[in-house]
Amino acid sequence: LFFYGLLILPEQRRQKKIAHMQQSLKSGDKIVTNGGIYGVVAGVEGDTIHLRVADQVKLRVARNAVAGFQPDSAKES
Repeated sequence: LFFYGLLILPEQRRQKKIAHMQQSLKSGDKIVTNGGIYGVVAGVEGDTIHLRVADQVKLRVARNAVAGFQPDSAKES
């Protein structure tokens, strides 16, 4: 019971939070992927998203590859 409360429960909460964030992505969200690619969501299509990383450059990535939203302190190049 101790290990469940200390290790397993917080991990389950974190996974649910990430899954909710990935499902609620919309165009215009600034995100970072698990691979470290920063970009803006250009479109959502099923289990994939179109990620604009530069002018005229779009990538198609899996929705579950999104690690989170970009921190405010990230510098844009």
